[in-house]
Order: sequence, then C-alpha cells, then structure tokens
Amino acid sequence: MMPTHVAIIMDGNGRWAQSRGLERQDGHKAGAHRVRAITEACIDHGIEVLTVYAFSTENWDRPAGEVGFLLDLIPERLQAERSTIFEHQVRVRVLGDIAPLPFADRIAIENIVRQTRNHDTLDLNIAFNYGGRAEIVRALRQLIEDGIAADDITEELVSTALYTAGQPDPDLLIRTGGECRSSNFLVWQSIYSEFYFTETLRPDFTRDEFEEALQDFGKRQRT
Repeated sequence: MMPTHVAIIMDGNGRWAQSRGLERQDGHKAGAHRVRAITEACIDHGIEVLTVYAFSTENWDRPAGEVGFLLDLIPERLQAERSTIFEHQVRVRVLGDIAPLPFADRIAIENIVRQTRNHDTLDLNIAFNYGGRAEIVRALRQLIEDGIAADDITEELVSTALYTAGQPDPDLLIRTGGECRSSNFLVWQSIYSEFYFTETLRPDFTRDEFEEALQDFGKRQRT
C-alpha cells in the first residue's frame, strides 16, 4: 500500500550544521537539497501529493539574518530545480501567505506556480509562512466573507476554503530530527494521518530513509 499524499516536517538543519561547526544557513541549504530526491521518489512510486514544511509563521522569531536567508532560499531552489520541475510535470503550489516576502522572491514564486498550474504528475506543496491554526482562521473568515451563514458551515465547506482544497488529506506525515510533534502543520488535514518520526536530521534524510518510511506505512493497518 502506497500513500496518495505524503507530508514532511523536515527538521534538524540547525543541529546538523552545529554538529559540524557550520553556520545554520549551511544546514538549511543542505536540507533544501534533499527535496529533489524525495520528489523523484514520490514520482517513481505514483504518489500524487508531496507537502513540505519550508517556513512556518513562528519562524519570523528567528534572527533576522537567518530569516532573510530562508526567505531567499525557496525561490532560489525552485529556480535551480526548474528543469526537473518541468521535465517531470510537477505542479508547484504554495500553502501560506507569501505577501510579506520581498518583492523579487514573491514574483519568482508566483511565476512558477502560474507556469506549472497545468502539470499533472505530482503536486508539490510548499508550506511557506504557513501555520495550521492561521489556515483554519483564514478559511472561516473566507466563508463568512462569502456570505455563508454560521449554521451552514460544515466540515466539507471548511475543507474547500483551505490551501489544500481539492487535494486528498495526507495519508503519511513524516518528521525528521527526533521531535515527536506536528508543530502547527496541517492541523485540519492530518487528523487521520499516519505519523512517522525519525531521529535522522533533515540534511541526512536520504531517498533510502524516505523509502523506509514508505515501507513502514505499508505495514500499517488503516481503518
């Protein structure tokens, strides 16, 4: 059994860098390079959706230099992987509010989202400036703005107002780095997800490690 939607909290960049006497930015860069191998694995296994937690709403509290580096990193990596994205027909979607991003970064992200909107091999969701609770609040406000009466709001309607509207909920949620919590990630969507926690730090999370998580998922009895 293979999951349809895999979500990953790829944690541990800072600790990986610290253990090697490197800057935290070096850890973030090394971790970001792992996304390509995971994306290719998803394509090979016929997984339809991959969601990666790139930058949370809480990350703004980090040092300004680190925040600036992270804001630039995602559009930089998308540009670097552009040929792979188009070759494999990956559709890029962004979960979160990118309005606060620097103009050039925002335009770069918006461009690749627009240019890949008709791709159909894999949906790559990048959770950027994202928080699960904030997403739910945003969805409810949207329904109210649309004139939906409070008594008419249902779980199905809320789902249609989320960033992931039209996509299946994640079957498998993986977290690297040894922590065992979801950290405000896909709060609504992950209530029935299978969780897989590993001590492996994000930059060391290879395709082989990802395959182990898929194998573990395949052994579970889902109801």
